[in-house]
Amino acid sequence: MAGMGRSSRAAKNSGRSQGQDATEDAAATGADGRTHAQGPLARPVDSGLAELVPDRDRPQAWSLLLDGAPQSMVDLADPTHLGFEYQRRLGHLIDLVAPAGRPLTVLHLGGGALTLARYVAATRPRSRQQVAEIDSALTELVRTEMPLERGWQIKVRGADARAVLERTPEGVVDLVIADVFSGARVPAHCATVEFVALAARALAAGGWYAANIADGSALRFARAQVATLAAVFPETCLVADPAVLRGKRFGNLILAGAHHPLPIPELTRKVAGDSALGRVESGRTLTDFTAGAAPATDATGGPSPEPPPGVFH
Repeated sequence: MAGMGRSSRAAKNSGRSQGQDATEDAAATGADGRTHAQGPLARPVDSGLAELVPDRDRPQAWSLLLDGAPQSMVDLADPTHLGFEYQRRLGHLIDLVAPAGRPLTVLHLGGGALTLARYVAATRPRSRQQVAEIDSALTELVRTEMPLERGWQIKVRGADARAVLERTPEGVVDLVIADVFSGARVPAHCATVEFVALAARALAAGGWYAANIADGSALRFARAQVATLAAVFPETCLVADPAVLRGKRFGNLILAGAHHPLPIPELTRKVAGDSALGRVESGRTLTDFTAGAAPATDATGGPSPEPPPGVFH
């Protein structure tokens, strides 16, 4: 499931409508998905209260919130639109992992509103994708209100991300994307050397691993996560807002690892052209960023920190 995200505007005007909207007949949603005329929707799912909030600027777009934390944005009219900055950065990695248009085999650990799976399907037709999303009630809500297009080869498994990763055969995946959050925190068992090693085992030759995490202030979790990736992959990089890297605000950081050189110049150009300020760190500067942090293991690791109060408002 996706973690905290920032869109081009604040999510504070979401407005809950749990009573009437939660009891709406799902059959009222048309084949193309929920319409803005139906208004926002709030419904309990396994992981908390899910809200679908209409986007003010895009007539068929919705934001998904879980217990008030922004998770995903989906534009039903344009699945290539990535409204949150962390999703756009993951989108840049998807664009660069192989020549444009080439189908990929992708394993998504965490599903949310299936935003990135939709992006891959739209930009790389005939891609084969598997999604691990432990919250089956959330998946049912998303697929009912924001249905996937027929022909997209996206299979969603209602299981723990690590359990799915453990069952994934060796050397079959072009890209593993770890976007695993429990509430607004990355769970400990999905942020260790052992977890990353399982992802590396699943990758085909030339494959990449990417992860979305969240941290702030002293960035202890982020520094340990960079060290964790470096313990498995010889090539790594990080993408984040400079303010996050300076510990000035809590936010998302995107990590990537591979057994071959990553296209840092191309990624840097894409990040520089984005509407949100971002910086790519790699090589010596990324090593310096870790500040001697030890890799997280199953025995020593912990979850990412709680977001500070008011971060989503």
